[in-house]
Amino acid sequence: MSITPADEVLLRTVATLRGAGCVFAEEEAQLLLEAAATPAELDALVHRRVVGEPLEVILGWAEFCGLRIRVDAGVFVPRQRTRFLVDLAAELARPGAVVVDLCCGTGAIGAAVAARVPGIELACADIDPAAVRCARLNVGPDARVYEGDLYQALPHALRGRVDVLVVNAPYVPTDEIAMMPPEARDHEPQHALDGGADGVGVHRRVAAGAAQWLAPGGSLLIETSEEQAPLTAQAMADHGLLPRVSTNDEMYCTVVVGTRAGD
Repeated sequence: MSITPADEVLLRTVATLRGAGCVFAEEEAQLLLEAAATPAELDALVHRRVVGEPLEVILGWAEFCGLRIRVDAGVFVPRQRTRFLVDLAAELARPGAVVVDLCCGTGAIGAAVAARVPGIELACADIDPAAVRCARLNVGPDARVYEGDLYQALPHALRGRVDVLVVNAPYVPTDEIAMMPPEARDHEPQHALDGGADGVGVHRRVAAGAAQWLAPGGSLLIETSEEQAPLTAQAMADHGLLPRVSTNDEMYCTVVVGTRAGD
């Protein structure tokens, strides 16, 4: 069977990406070929990937929980392991529930929960204006996206009404950021990666204010690492929440869930 010119382009692209260390070179090559309108554009896209730019930023989107999530340059790229956080949040949400996606980035988590549980009242918030702009394009017109530092971004009307507070805040210890893959370290915002000295700095701030915003029986869910989970759980317990740790080995994801007691 003869190799067509299109096959040659694909094979050459795969070889280039594999040489640059891309683990999923075949899949990435196909996506880049579909995105490029001309050979010159393909060369430019491949070059961006070779020098370490995240594939999702190059394409302008990421697949997440069956949704195509827009990803703009300089905004944290949603990780596939975070599907476990969505699973847990969707189990707790019901139609009519108030769900808040704090530190929302692209808004992928909120959008995925809303797609899984129609009829929720969704609010998202992030401190980064670029993330807020991106999230507004992803969550749809029925959700509200606010800009500000954690709870300072939320309207007072949500205080004490939140049924599910879902958070994928940074949890990489400051000294470990230099060891992250270049596509994250060099192309994603520092504030979306840096969790402080032990990686739990933002988690403690979230836990400190959660009880004031959660409805009775409401839950705070924070993605973390298996090693840091005890610290995140302790932060929740210190502020009146009942914590439990859930781990999904297949997705390599750990989530701490803290529940406010019912009145």
